[in-house]
Amino acid sequence: MPKVKHYSAAWLSKNAPGNQLFEPSADSLRSKALSSPSKKKQTPGPRRTIARRGTEVFVAVGKEIRWGDLVYLKEEWMEKQSRRRRSSSVRVKQEDDTLHSIELEPAEMAAGWRTLKIPVADDIRQLSISPNTNLLAVLTTHTVHICVLPDSSHLTSDDASPLKPKTYTLGPTTHVTSRAPIASALWHPLGVNGSCVVTVTVDAIVRVWELSTQDRWSFDSPTTSIDLKKLADGTNVDQDFSASVSATSKAFSPDSFEMEVAAASFATKGSGGWNPMTLWVAMREGDVYALSPLLPQRWAPPPTLIPSLSVSIVTTVAAIEDDPSVDDKTRLLAQQQLQWMGEIDSQEPQIIDSVIPGEPALEVYTRPTRPGVTPRLQGPFDLQSDPETGDDLDSSITDILVIGKKTETEDLMLGEEDELDFDNGDQEGLSLTIVCLLSTSGQVRVYLDTDGVQAQWLPPKGKSRLIRALAAETEPPTLLAFQAIDTMTPVEVNEGSWPVFSLDVTSRYSFFVTHHAAITFISLTPWIFRLEGELQGEFEAGTDFRVGLLANSQSIRDRVYAQQAADVNIPLAACVTIRDPDLEYFLLSATPYEPIALTFETPDDERVIIKLEQETPVREREASMAPLDFYEPRPVYYPPHTFSESSALSELLERLRTSRHKTIVGQEVRLSPLTLSIFTDAHKVLSEETYKLGVAAAEVFRRCELLQAELRQQVRKANEVKGKIDTINGVHRENKEPDNAMYERRINEARERQERLTQRMEDLRKMVSKGTTRDLSTKERAFVEEVKSMEGSVCGPAPGAEAGSRNLAKQVWKRLEEVKRLQAELVAEAEAQKNASGPESPASTSVDLRIPQDIRRSKLQQVQGLLSRESALVEAVTSRLERLQASM
Repeated sequence: MPKVKHYSAAWLSKNAPGNQLFEPSADSLRSKALSSPSKKKQTPGPRRTIARRGTEVFVAVGKEIRWGDLVYLKEEWMEKQSRRRRSSSVRVKQEDDTLHSIELEPAEMAAGWRTLKIPVADDIRQLSISPNTNLLAVLTTHTVHICVLPDSSHLTSDDASPLKPKTYTLGPTTHVTSRAPIASALWHPLGVNGSCVVTVTVDAIVRVWELSTQDRWSFDSPTTSIDLKKLADGTNVDQDFSASVSATSKAFSPDSFEMEVAAASFATKGSGGWNPMTLWVAMREGDVYALSPLLPQRWAPPPTLIPSLSVSIVTTVAAIEDDPSVDDKTRLLAQQQLQWMGEIDSQEPQIIDSVIPGEPALEVYTRPTRPGVTPRLQGPFDLQSDPETGDDLDSSITDILVIGKKTETEDLMLGEEDELDFDNGDQEGLSLTIVCLLSTSGQVRVYLDTDGVQAQWLPPKGKSRLIRALAAETEPPTLLAFQAIDTMTPVEVNEGSWPVFSLDVTSRYSFFVTHHAAITFISLTPWIFRLEGELQGEFEAGTDFRVGLLANSQSIRDRVYAQQAADVNIPLAACVTIRDPDLEYFLLSATPYEPIALTFETPDDERVIIKLEQETPVREREASMAPLDFYEPRPVYYPPHTFSESSALSELLERLRTSRHKTIVGQEVRLSPLTLSIFTDAHKVLSEETYKLGVAAAEVFRRCELLQAELRQQVRKANEVKGKIDTINGVHRENKEPDNAMYERRINEARERQERLTQRMEDLRKMVSKGTTRDLSTKERAFVEEVKSMEGSVCGPAPGAEAGSRNLAKQVWKRLEEVKRLQAELVAEAEAQKNASGPESPASTSVDLRIPQDIRRSKLQQVQGLLSRESALVEAVTSRLERLQASM
C-alpha cells in the first residue's frame, strides 16, 4: 500500500510555471459565465484528460491541449528557488564602506511547456496515447481526432507560441454529432507499430481502424465494422454484421436499452492465451460481452503468442479426438480453432523494423479468413455472486478493467536452446483472467474468468448435424464474483458521477479508482499469489483451512486523496502514475481549476538506486541540511473557486444592452412585465451567486476551525519532541553544567569507554590465540618443508636421514667440504715441497719455478674469491635459518 509523502508539488502550485499546464483558458471561463445555470451541469461520461509519454504529460483544458515535461518544470523551479535562497542580489562593498546591491538577471530558460491547437468543436473529454507514443487520440463526446505528436525538443526551444501539429479526423462521416456518442477508443495491443485503434460507440458498434500517416484514406473508413446487436442475433458466419451506413434510428428498442455501451477494454499485449485479441465490452445495465478474436487485417503478435496458442490448440484437438464423452459443439469448435491456426502457420510473416529505437523487428501476419473474419459474440456473461453481495450490481456500469492471465513460458521453451526476452511482470501472477467492473456508486466488483474465454465463430451456412449442434442454445458463459469493494460513502453517491479506472505503474494487479469525491488505491496482490498456489496445488494444508485463508484475504483499499467539496460538477480527471528517479513515485490528477499532485514513498530498493545515482558532494550537503520528515502530511487546502469567479450579472447587463430591449437600460425603472422579467433574471443570477458565496464562506469558516485544531495538535507534537530533546540533553539535571562542557564530557567518556573496550578485546584475542591450537594450513606446511630442505642443503643431512639424491654433489655444504679438502691438500703439498727442498737460493728458485708470477697471482685471487663467496653464502643461509627459527 503506497504511503503518501506529500499531498502537493510546489512546482505545480500557484505562480509556478507548472501550474500553467492546468489553468483554465479564458475561452472556457467566458463560456461558463455566459451559460445559463441549467446548462452548467456536466454531461455524464469519462473524463480522461491527462495522458503521459514518459515524464511528459498532455493535459486537455477546454478545446486545447497543454504539453509539458514535468522533470524540466521541476528542475527549472528548483533552480529559481535555489538562486532566490542564495540571494537575489550581490552585496558589494565600495571604497567608502557603503553597501549597494546589484540585482542578478535570471538566466533565460525555455518555458518547458507548449500549447497544442487541435481543431475540435467541443471540449476534449478523453486523451489516449498510442503504445509507441507517437500518436494521440483526442476524443470529444462524438468525434475522434488523431494527432501526430511533435518531438520533445520543442519544449526546450526559445519559441513558446502554440503548436499546430498534424491532425487527422477519424471517421469524418462516421463519428459525427448526428450519430451515437463514443464510449471508448482503444489502441489494439497487436496493432502494427501501435497504429491500430478500436472505437466503440454507445450504440454497440465496434470499428477497427488501421492508420497510416502516409494514407489519409485510412482515417476515413474502418477496415472492420461490427454491429454487436446484429451479431447477438446472428446464426451463421456468412451474414453481414457491419454497421449500416445510414443514420441509426433513435426509436426505443430493448436492444438499444440493454446494449448501451459503458466502456470497453483489452488486456495487455503480454497476457497469455487469447487475451490480447479479446475485446471486453461492458453495458450500462450490467451485461458483459466478449469478442474474440478481434484482429486488424495486419497484426504483429509477441514472440510467445502464436507458439503458445498452437500448442494449446493441438493439445486440445488430440485430447478430444478419441474421447466419446465430448459433445459435437466442443469438437467442431476445436476444429475451427485448428483451421484458424493452420492458416497462420502456412503464412510467411513479413519482417518490418520497429519505430521504437532498440526494439527488435516485428513479424507481421495477415488476419485469417477462415472460419470467418467476424468472431462470435460471447455473452452476456452470467455474473455469479454469493448471497451476501447479491446477483445484480447496485447501479449502472461506468468502466471495465481486464487483467489478463500470466504467460505460460516454462513448458513452451522446454528443450529450446534460444531464450526469448519476456516481460517478467506478465509471467507472474494468476493463471486466470480478472475482470473488474466499476459502477456509478463507486463499487468495484472483481470477477474471475474460471472457464477462460477462447476464440469462437458462428457456424458456416448449412444444415449438417454438427452445425446445428453448434448453433443450438447453450448455457451462457459465467464469471465468478470474488469480491465487492466500495470506494464511496452513501453521502457521496451521485447518479451524475462517472468513476473510472487508472492503471498503476508498480504492478498490473493494482489500480486506482477516480471519481468526483476521491482517488482510491486498490491492490489485489494479497490474494492473487495465494489463489495461484491453490490452483497449482503447492500447499499441503487442509482444504477447510486453505479455503478460510483465501476467503479472508481482502484486497488492499486506501483512499489516498479526498476532494474538499465532493461536487459532481467539479470532477477529477482520471489519475496517471509516474515512477521516475527525478519525480519518484508520483500521481497526477486535476480538477477544472488546478492540478492534484501526490508523491508516494519510494520502495527501499529504488531509494538506494536513486541515492547512488545522485550521490555528489553538493547533494550530500543539501541532504544533510534538509529538515527531518517527522511531520504528518496533510492535504493542501485550496480556497473555493467561487471567490475567484467573475459575476455573471455584468454579462447579463451586456446582453441586455445588445438586445431589442436596450432602450430601457438608460431609462427610469417603470413597473411593467418587461421590467419584472429583467429583475427576475437578475434575481436568479444574484441568488445563485450569493448562495455559492455563502457556502464558500461557511467552508472557509469550517477550515479555519479545523486549522486551529490541527495547529494545537502540531504544537502538542512539537512539545513532545522538545521534551524528548531536553531529556537527551539533560536539561532537568541537578547540577547546572554548561551545555558545551556537558557535550565535551560525554564525548570524552564515550571515547575512553571505546578505548577500554578496544584494549579488552585485544587482550581477549591474544588470550584466545594462545590457548587454542590449530592444524597447520597447506601453505604453512609447505613453508616448513622448504625450511627443512634449505637446512639440509646448507648444514648437511640430519643424522639418520636418508642419504642423497642425484643432486647431492651440487648442494652447498658438499661444495664447501670439497673446497676445504682441496685447500688442505694444497697447503700440505706446498709444505712438503718446502721442507724437502730446504733453503733455496734466488737463482735456483727462478730456475725450478717456471710459473709466471702474474698467473700465480690471478689464480690465487680466483681461489680467494671463490672462498669468500662460499663463506658469504653460508653465513647468509645460516642467518636466514636463525631468523626463521626465531619467528616460529
